[in-house]
Amino acid sequence: MSPAGSPGTRGARPPAAVDRPRLLAWEVLRAVDERGSYANLLLPSLLAGSGLPARDRGFVTELAYGALRAQGTLDGLLDTATSRPVHDIDPPLRDALRLGAYQLLRTRVPARAAVASTVDLVRATSGERPVRFANAVLRRVAARIAETGGDLAALLGAPRFETDPIGHLAVVTTHPRWIVEVVAEALGDDLDETRAALVADDARPAVHLVARPGRTDRDRLLAEAAGEGLVAAPGPYSPYAVRLDGGDPARLPAVASGAAAVQDEGSQLVALALARTATVGRDRGLTVDLCAGPGGKAALLAGLLTDRSGGGPGFSSGLEAASGLEAASGLEAASGLEAASGSGASLLALEPRATRAGLVARSLAGEPRAWVVRADGRAAPLPAGSVDRVLVDVPCTGLGALRRRPEARWRRIPGDLAALVPLQSALLVAALDLVRPGGVVAYATCSPHPAETVEVVRQVSGQRVDVSVLDARLGLPEVDGLGSGPFVQLWPHRHGTDAMFVALLRRNPD
Repeated sequence: MSPAGSPGTRGARPPAAVDRPRLLAWEVLRAVDERGSYANLLLPSLLAGSGLPARDRGFVTELAYGALRAQGTLDGLLDTATSRPVHDIDPPLRDALRLGAYQLLRTRVPARAAVASTVDLVRATSGERPVRFANAVLRRVAARIAETGGDLAALLGAPRFETDPIGHLAVVTTHPRWIVEVVAEALGDDLDETRAALVADDARPAVHLVARPGRTDRDRLLAEAAGEGLVAAPGPYSPYAVRLDGGDPARLPAVASGAAAVQDEGSQLVALALARTATVGRDRGLTVDLCAGPGGKAALLAGLLTDRSGGGPGFSSGLEAASGLEAASGLEAASGLEAASGSGASLLALEPRATRAGLVARSLAGEPRAWVVRADGRAAPLPAGSVDRVLVDVPCTGLGALRRRPEARWRRIPGDLAALVPLQSALLVAALDLVRPGGVVAYATCSPHPAETVEVVRQVSGQRVDVSVLDARLGLPEVDGLGSGPFVQLWPHRHGTDAMFVALLRRNPD
């Protein structure tokens, strides 16, 4: 029987016993290409059932994530070594060639082994017919890399930095040009820092954990990590964060029980900024997460609501918050989360999609004052002006999480903003209508794109006389490198977090 999708050939060599790590990496690339799968969700499940040793699992991760991040560069490199455009190559063969080119360009695998193992992969997945083609293409790629020393600018004919810095950075940092333009704009056209931010997108991100308040604490989580032989350190900013230098977090008892979870420290800081910002006037006892899926921020907010330690790390009282945010105006402030937690404060998490609502429910399991409702945040089933705090973490391009979602840089296009920005604006308007006078809204995105961050906030707030934009930096005094405010933009190269954005707005008291 010939391999799937390949005609039989009389006298052809039988399919090779292909290397399993390379085959798994190829399966990830195929799922992303063919079904639109997300590598960061698919790969862990494949590895969990693979039975591979840790070293081979690491190699699969490097190959799959690396080839997805560098896809544009790999295709450009392959285009220099083949007589037909890469996009015309049969997709299963193209993904195998991408893996081979990645090994030649970015790993220590010897060139001969990289070519031979990829040819075996092609034979096993596409049959005998394309084997000679694949062998010839990869040999040409190997020769070009040897000639240039792997210099991307020379390999791909990048424009000179002096004449076209954006085009040069796009080639040498393996990003689409439009994303380089976005990052440069967000960083005030500082090209040195733009380069650093783009390079950070390709760095292996550390695993961040959150110790959920009231269920465990950071010291216990660190002790568990040490007991499992994992290298861990406290997060530099969030009092609930632990950063792991590799290893499987599921081995930790706190993670297995739900007392702790995987959550980027930047996401934790968004929830903390909202929790620490004082409301004005008497609270009614309700916080809403308007776009809750998959539930990490909602779970942290719920933990802060129900943590009976009161005034613990990251939990300011109203008067303390007022000294930073409202002292000049003399308004009487009260802490919504802390004051209301003694009188039955609760969290309502809204999520319109069933699958994601299920993820939110699992995240909130065991939280006695948290509920999940399937509803669109633009039409929340609550009266206007009835909520103390609203978190609106809007759907976005996800450009702030390119380290963790390697396929996103090639999947997203500038035209995506045409649908996203009106949705983001509508959700922020809904949040401001929902919050009571004196209440606070946190607007968040996992993106540094000005069109979906500062421009949305300025456009919406500029049309409302009942809204004030607060200085979000005051809610995160531990965090350096936040610029001139009033917004907070985190960065992988500055903070080691995803590029989260947060703005804080208050509905003006009557």
